[in-house]
Amino acid sequence: MSAYVDSLMGSSEKVLLIERQHWFAWVPRLILALFIILIITAVCVVALPFTAGLSLYGLVLNIVPIWTFVVHFLNWYNETYIVTNRRIIQTAGVINKRVIDSSLEKINDVVLTQSLVGRIMDFGNLEILTASDVGLNKLHHIQSPVRFKIAMLNAKEAMHDMTDIDDTGQAPAHPHQHDIPEMIAELNDLRKKGLITDAEFQEKRAKLMSEI
Repeated sequence: MSAYVDSLMGSSEKVLLIERQHWFAWVPRLILALFIILIITAVCVVALPFTAGLSLYGLVLNIVPIWTFVVHFLNWYNETYIVTNRRIIQTAGVINKRVIDSSLEKINDVVLTQSLVGRIMDFGNLEILTASDVGLNKLHHIQSPVRFKIAMLNAKEAMHDMTDIDDTGQAPAHPHQHDIPEMIAELNDLRKKGLITDAEFQEKRAKLMSEI
């Protein structure tokens, strides 16, 4: 995890998964850059016996497709999709950063679209339907979209489980004593998955134990 992503994390917020666009997203740009370089080089070689100076200047033009591809690649590398135990975050930009996030609470549904090539290469589009128009909408050509969707839905479910306990400081509906060990075990599972801290686990365990 980069220092920039780490700086975005709130108190007790943990990164569960980081993905980016599949490498397939920049391959067409690479092929195009190589094709342009090949054409420029071929023209310069053919023209070399007639205009040596112009041919050398022509080779310098290869910097344009190379630079264009490098910029595109850096933009691809710096665009990340992050699942935390509280929200979904999209970061973009090499120097000037742009961050979009959606709270897990506002996510109503997630639509996964994969073509045949996407299923073979393991990439696809995820459309995140939220309770408002603000936040993430569609993640294009994301790598391992099924894993990302599962991580997102699991984080949302775990957050709801933890919210039920946080609202009252104890398990809802005044649990029976024989339910408390099971609830402590569920809290321990959340702790092992990194969804709550050790301190939060100990605090909520103590509150549940006080009900016995």
